[in-house]
Amino acid sequence: MAEPRNRYSTVSLTLHWLTAALIVTQVLLITAHEATEGPLSREFVQIHKSVGLTILVLTLGRIFWRLANPAIPLPDAMPRWQKLLARATHVLFYVFLIAMPLVGWAASSAGGRDIVWFGLFEWPLLPIGGGREVAGQLMDLHELAAKGLYVLIALHVIGALKHQFVDRDNVLHRMIPGIPRRP
Repeated sequence: MAEPRNRYSTVSLTLHWLTAALIVTQVLLITAHEATEGPLSREFVQIHKSVGLTILVLTLGRIFWRLANPAIPLPDAMPRWQKLLARATHVLFYVFLIAMPLVGWAASSAGGRDIVWFGLFEWPLLPIGGGREVAGQLMDLHELAAKGLYVLIALHVIGALKHQFVDRDNVLHRMIPGIPRRP
């Protein structure tokens, strides 16, 4: 019988850490947008839109990859409630990482604001009307979702640190190259 996998694949690791880096980039871009005015501020928003749509595409790719390559089982010693919380957190990550770019895209579309993906081509707008009012409502939803995403990230990081330093169960070893496996 084959030994069970104890580390995620290179594809899974790459998609996970690339998505994490892009989320950090999104926060930095919006912070820069809010700290500036004029054309520079608008450029930060345009890049934010491009990165958001990239996250959407990567997340869809991650879902397809996950369907073809199931997750490594959580440790047997982990209580059932923790396993359920871990799985729910991951599902919610996928929901947020799909919903947030879609809502942002819908807001741009409702407001008639072009999206030029990294200056390379025009991303098609959705057939949504409503003008500034609808766009503003969608942006309020987008910003609320960002706060929800921050909560999920905090839970995720706290959980990872708990596994590494309290449970000492090699869960973090599976996702971070270079962390040695504990015996």
